[in-house]
Formats: sequence, structure tokens, C-alpha cells
Amino acid sequence: MKLMPVDRRTGLNRESFKNEYLKKQKPVIFTDFMDQWPAKDKWNIEYLKEKYGHISVPLFSENSSKPGKKYMVPDTKKSFREFLEILESGPTTYRMFLFNIFKHAPELIKDFSIPTIMDGWVKSFPFMFFGGQGSTVPLHYDIDYSHVFLNQFHGRKRIVLFSHDESDKIYHHPYTVASYIDVNNPDYENYPALRNVVGYECMLYPGETIFMPSGYWHYIEYTDGGYSMALRSNDSVVTQMKGVINIARHFVVDKSMNHLLGSQWRKMKDNMAKHRAEKYVG
Repeated sequence: MKLMPVDRRTGLNRESFKNEYLKKQKPVIFTDFMDQWPAKDKWNIEYLKEKYGHISVPLFSENSSKPGKKYMVPDTKKSFREFLEILESGPTTYRMFLFNIFKHAPELIKDFSIPTIMDGWVKSFPFMFFGGQGSTVPLHYDIDYSHVFLNQFHGRKRIVLFSHDESDKIYHHPYTVASYIDVNNPDYENYPALRNVVGYECMLYPGETIFMPSGYWHYIEYTDGGYSMALRSNDSVVTQMKGVINIARHFVVDKSMNHLLGSQWRKMKDNMAKHRAEKYVG
């Protein structure tokens, strides 16, 4: 497995971004993407606790990705204040993802603006992601197939990325957007195609934004407890249809089979993934 650094750019304009990254489906880190947003400095932990600490939020641990009836089900619920205090206290596996805080606090929308770097913004779903130090986001690609601009407000994240062209080599589980390889300790004996995988690796710092092209696989480690907001863009009817198909596969096929077969279904998907990867071995 070969991991290359992600470009870091300041002052990247629309045309250069289009030619150097969007068309090439290549990730990039903007160092100044949200410099003009009030949110960059305003959305600190104390502000969020004071203003929105009463909100009840769902919390997930690594158990939520395990097969069975509780697949992708929250472990518990706590007040937003309690969860933020957990983040401040040290390592924890708890995360909160796909959280639309703007439904509870629509006034926060005034603290950022829709970028002009490209078109096709999905304005109705500016999700936020929170995680404790040491928590991880398993390797996956986003189900709606949008381009993602992940804006980091607090803490650092280590991110590993793979192009969608690498899907078979990283043993993509059919009917899902997931791969269960160990990015940090690749098992080349059981998953030999990993030897031929090429990807990217970076550290994302507060105030920075990473562009992840549509369909890009990403694994994330919370180096510190922290949070970010994802803005999404979809400038193609083709990618929109891929997203619709992904959602149907997940909710109709995968969740149903997980409910019926549990761990047996996961073994079946693992065998299918290994079969697909065979052509890349040798």
C-alpha cells in the first residue's frame, strides 16, 4: 500500500481548482477556504455548550458498524453539553455524525456562506461531525456520491483517502459503501490486493478544508477531540443517480440482510469482495 501526501493550497481560485483537482478527481486541502466565515472563530466549545447544550443528541461507538439488528443504531443519547464535556475530558470512542444542528439552531446558517469555488451545492444538508480523541471513522465512501468539502473547526484529524477506482483492491463489501481492511496494519496475507493500492494521507488542522471528490473512500482518526462541518456539492446527474442507487442498496438490501442473517451476511460479503480482488493479485 502506497500513501501519498495531499496538496495544500492557499489562494486557489475557481478555474485552477476545476482544472487541477475537480476534473482530475484529486483531493486537495484549502488553507483559507473559510477565512471569511464568522463560524471559524465563533464556533468554539464554550459557545456551543452555552447556546445549544440542552439539545439531545445521538451518540455512536465502534459497535454501530458491527453486523446484526443494531447495525448503524446509536448506542445512547446525551445532552449536547454532556457530549462536548466528554470530548474535552480525553480519549473516547463516542462520535456524532450526520448531525444537522441547523434544524435546532437555524441562526447558525448566517455564520458561513456557500462557496463559489464550484456549482451544484446541496444547501439543505450541511452536516456536522464530532468525535473524541482516539475515535475513528471506518473506511467508507459517502452514500450520496457527492463531492465533500470537510471544514475543520476544532482538533486535528488524520485522513487516509482512496480513489473509487481502488474499490476492488481495498475489498469493497458489496451492497454497502464500506471496506473493512485495517488501513494502519494491512493484512497482505488475507488481502493480497492491498499491496497494489495507491492512496493519500494527510493531517487536517483547525481552519483547514479538505476536498474529497465524489466516491472517494476515506478513513478518519480523531487525533484530538474535535468537530467539523461538511458541505456537499453534486454537479452531475450521473453522480446523483449513483447516489440514489447506493441509498436503495443500503436500505433495501444490506440493512434487510443484516437483520435476517447478521454475521453470516458479513461473511458472504467478505467472500464476494475477495473474489472481486483476485484479478489484482500477482
